[in-house]
Order: sequence, then C-alpha cells, then structure tokens
Amino acid sequence: QLQASGGGLVQAGGSLRLSCTASGRTFSTYGMGWFRQAPGKEREFVAAISLSGLVTNYTGSVKGRFTISRDNAKNTVYLQMISLKPEDTAVYYCAAYGGILPISTRTYEYTYWGQGTQVTVSS
Repeated sequence: QLQASGGGLVQAGGSLRLSCTASGRTFSTYGMGWFRQAPGKEREFVAAISLSGLVTNYTGSVKGRFTISRDNAKNTVYLQMISLKPEDTAVYYCAAYGGILPISTRTYEYTYWGQGTQVTVSS
C-alpha cells in the first residue's frame, strides 16, 4: 500500500515536497515513480527512480525543477518541487514497478498506485 502526502495550494514560484510511504518490507525491491493527472487530461509520467536510487528519469517539463529521491530505510520516496508553475497543477500519484526494470516511465509497467495528492499552483 502506498500513501502519498504533501500536496497543497502554493503560489507560482513556490515549492512543495511530496512524500509517498509504502507499507511492507519489500520497498527496496521496487522502483518508484510519480505521475500526475490534470482535469480533463490523461495521467502523465513525471519522474522515476530505480530501486537503488542511482538512476532517475524526468519528463522534460520538470527537469531542473523537480527532484525525486528515496529513503529505503523509511520506505519513502520523495518529490521535491521548486519553481512551481500553474501548469503543474494536478493530482500527483506515486507508484511502484518491479525492480527488474532499470527505470520505467510507462504507466502500464507500474503495479501499485497510491491514492493521489492534490497540488494546486496559483498564478
């Protein structure tokens, strides 16, 4: 089970840090990712991190502004977001994929999903 938190309302240019905590003892065997879905749009990939934390991947629109990280001792993955823009407004979901893949950006490769946390960026 994945539990996401940390969303909220922030002004453009502001920052937020999302957290996603997993229950169970196998967190370190899963790669993790963040996706987002804005109203009327499809869910899109945001960032992913390998099970070791050594490999990361970002969608182009967030590169240089978002940082994904993980703490396997705490069963938690983070998404640090800075310089937020109104177009970042969406429900953000964390998800887990089988660690055999080095990294994954595809929704269908993710096995477990959190419930989502709302991020709203005002202009």
